[in-house]
Amino acid sequence: MWTVPGGRAPQNVLPVLPDGCMDLLWREGVLLVAGPDTRAYDPEGGAAAWAGVRFAPGDAPALLGVPAHELRDRRVLLADLWPAPRVRRLAAGVTGARELEALALRLAAGVPPADPLVRAVAARLGAGWTVAATAGAVGLSARQLHRRSLDAFGYGPKTLARILRLQRALGLARGGTPPAEAAVVAGCADQAHLSREARALTGRTLTACLGPPPLTAAARHDAASAKSWTPRPSGSSTTA
Repeated sequence: MWTVPGGRAPQNVLPVLPDGCMDLLWREGVLLVAGPDTRAYDPEGGAAAWAGVRFAPGDAPALLGVPAHELRDRRVLLADLWPAPRVRRLAAGVTGARELEALALRLAAGVPPADPLVRAVAARLGAGWTVAATAGAVGLSARQLHRRSLDAFGYGPKTLARILRLQRALGLARGGTPPAEAAVVAGCADQAHLSREARALTGRTLTACLGPPPLTAAARHDAASAKSWTPRPSGSSTTA
């Protein structure tokens, strides 16, 4: 789950970076879906608050009944995917994050469990396995793996592997690991390689992807002001 309070100016909101995830969003009584990104997305600011449920890579298409590649780089109304009367009934019961989470749990209970093969692919690519090794481990040919990946993740396994590697490096660097070390630990050749990947996958510099430095204890009180930076989907570490 994630929430964003209203009243944020666009310049005070971090861009959404590709992470292989999809989100069910709620804003002002409207339900939307954020598909998998292949580039950074600049969310709009405004007075309205947002809430969202983030699904781990490969989990959302079964619930939505739509292949992930059809939603790639898109934000669409849920009513464009499902019958509008049903969506209106669902949205009527949501007033914030708690109700949205309950709705997501009810919807997820009505679909089969996530495909273990899809989760195995995401886990291996996320751990730094090569595409060839991942295909062999799950018993698929390269072509089969590519087709399954498009449906489950929205893009091919090579792109997913690069996105997950970038997210690993960013997570390490945000946690205090020097960027050069984070790059190598995540699987890049060096920091220059990581910087090129950040630019290629997001259109942003590595510094911009990392965001502002962590606040000191003395500055945390000021972080509650309207000038605070606020992450937006997709990009948090919390998945449903």
